[in-house]
Amino acid sequence: MIEAGTSEMSEAGVSDKGFVPALLLCFFFGVLGVHRFYVGKIGTGILQLLTLGGLGIWALVDFILIVVGSFTDKSGLPIKASN
Repeated sequence: MIEAGTSEMSEAGVSDKGFVPALLLCFFFGVLGVHRFYVGKIGTGILQLLTLGGLGIWALVDFILIVVGSFTDKSGLPIKASN
């Protein structure tokens, strides 16, 4: 059931965060964890920022997860592929 006023998810049960912005943020700023801040994962975003994306490995894994459609937002909802 979807509550009124909730902007975190759409009717299809996917995040309101987009695939393309997350992918581009991860590609260009992945080692800084910017894509994690974008989807609301502030804690792990800070960890990525402090470790430079796990020396790039964590950022690469996130990039792959975004590409294959397995990356989720802070609520565990998959990011939407298109509008």
